[in-house]
Amino acid sequence: MPVPEPTPVLETDSVSIRFGGVQALSDVSLKIGEGQIVGILGPNGAGKTTLFNCVSGFYKPGRGRIRIFGEDVTDMKPESRAQLGLGRTFQQVGLVRSFTILENLVVAQHANVRASGLAAIVGAPSAMREERLLRRRAMDVLDFMGLADLRDRPIGGLPYGTLKMVEVAAVLATDPSILMLDEPLAGASGEEGSAFCDRVEQMRAELGLSIILIEHHVPLVLRTSDYVYVLNFGALLAEGTPDDVRDNAEVAEAYMGEGASTLV
Repeated sequence: MPVPEPTPVLETDSVSIRFGGVQALSDVSLKIGEGQIVGILGPNGAGKTTLFNCVSGFYKPGRGRIRIFGEDVTDMKPESRAQLGLGRTFQQVGLVRSFTILENLVVAQHANVRASGLAAIVGAPSAMREERLLRRRAMDVLDFMGLADLRDRPIGGLPYGTLKMVEVAAVLATDPSILMLDEPLAGASGEEGSAFCDRVEQMRAELGLSIILIEHHVPLVLRTSDYVYVLNFGALLAEGTPDDVRDNAEVAEAYMGEGASTLV
């Protein structure tokens, strides 16, 4: 008797969305397995971030379904998907500029706070315990990300590459099971990008995360991912292992123009 395939941790089924006269996504289907690192590639305007916005609940597709751990979440709000274990970064960093790095990670964990607002205001012991736990977890994440020495630095004025790493740390502080990274290497040097990809593999190995990565740095995505999907003009152009995608002439042409035969 054949063994059934395990349920994907995240799945989109024929997801499509239109903005006015523009078909931004057309029948995009993908699956992310438990513990996988999956790369999403495509030229500018291919629909990568639009797909992330549909998966995380900021856009509702006109057609198709989205499932997290087998549960249909197509009609759920972003906060409900986050409670199921979905964590996501954005192209534009979403941090409180007047707060320190540590304070941002504490704030990011607000959904895990059990003490009431009144208890926090009057400094009740339960609220104080919660605060200590949140700060301890925030410090654990900063240690993991190599940012502990910067914990008391205000967000305002930090280099953009550091801000992106702090945003990843803030999402990790919410204890996700599925981590969606939208261009985390924007503003990073080649050396920083390589170090971050090592960190992504560490997140998978040590934290048990399933990770979906949008990134324009093609060689790093191909180096890090177990499986890759390529979008072009809102449709799925190709999918497969990094080697499959690297040698796909259609993918090379989408990135580098007519006549290109390999991606890198």
